[in-house]
Amino acid sequence: MSLIAPDFDESVVVRSAEAEVIGQAPTTIRLLADSSSTGGALSTQRVTLAGGADGARPHRHDGSAELFFMLDGAAQLLSGEQVVTAERGDLVVVPPGLPHAFAAAPGEDADILIVITPGVERFEYFRHLERIAYGQAPPESLLDVQELYDTFFLTSQVWDDARP
Repeated sequence: MSLIAPDFDESVVVRSAEAEVIGQAPTTIRLLADSSSTGGALSTQRVTLAGGADGARPHRHDGSAELFFMLDGAAQLLSGEQVVTAERGDLVVVPPGLPHAFAAAPGEDADILIVITPGVERFEYFRHLERIAYGQAPPESLLDVQELYDTFFLTSQVWDDARP
C-alpha cells in the first residue's frame, strides 16, 4: 500500500466570498483549493448546476480518485457503465481509471462539492474551460492538455442514453 504524504503545514481556509468563480448560470464553478495549496493532498471545487445543466462529459483520471458530495439537489453521475442519481447528502467516490461524468438530473438543480485526491493542479483547467465557453479557445485545445490535468476524455453510450 502506498501513502501520499501531503506537504503543507498550515490549515487552508477559503472564505466563500473570496473563492474565484468560473462561469455563470446554469453552470458555475467555485475554485476552493488547488493541489499547490494542500501540498498535493487534494484539489477541490464546488459546482452549481441549474435546470438539468451538464457538468462534465465522460472522462477518467489515471492518477486520482474523485469524490462527489451532494450539498443540495440531484445529479446524475456516470460511474463506469452505470448512471447513478445522487441526492442531497449522498456521496459517490470514483476510483482512478474509471470512466465518469456528472450533470444535474433532468429538470433539477445540483450543488456538488468535488474533491480530487491526490491533488492535481486543476484551477487552470477550469479557466481553460471558461475560455472555450467564451470562444477564446477552440474545444479541441483540451486534447493538448489531457495529460497535464490527468483528464482523459471518453465516449459513453450509457451516458448519452441517460441524458436528455
